[in-house]
Amino acid sequence: MARHVVAAVGEIPPGGRKLVTIRGREIGVFNLDGEFYALVNRCPHQGAALCTGVVVSRLEASLPGEYRLSQPGTMLRCPWHCWEFDIRTGQSWCDPNDIKARTYAVTVEPGEALAKGPFAAETVGVAVEHDYVVLTL
Repeated sequence: MARHVVAAVGEIPPGGRKLVTIRGREIGVFNLDGEFYALVNRCPHQGAALCTGVVVSRLEASLPGEYRLSQPGTMLRCPWHCWEFDIRTGQSWCDPNDIKARTYAVTVEPGEALAKGPFAAETVGVAVEHDYVVLTL
């Protein structure tokens, strides 16, 4: 699996997010109290831009009319139909047995470790054939 540096730690403050595009795929990177998580920016329910939704707390109820908020700032609400997903796991709370948003592994690494490499540059082959430029992917 290829690794991609997407931000300096300070670019995404606690409670913040950053949308990035990697190989044509939009991904939301979230900072939850210094821990970083990433979700695909596509709701598995009907395809909305999930990572643009509101971050909320989890709502729990033991009895009708008695509720409490827990896990502050860990749930992401889809902007289309208000389905909620746990940012840390991608788990849906509307259909927990069948629906989950895709998550990606995120690590925080010191810049000096990244500067040592090894680096593999992605290259694209180009050739000239009878006055046509051909790009090979």
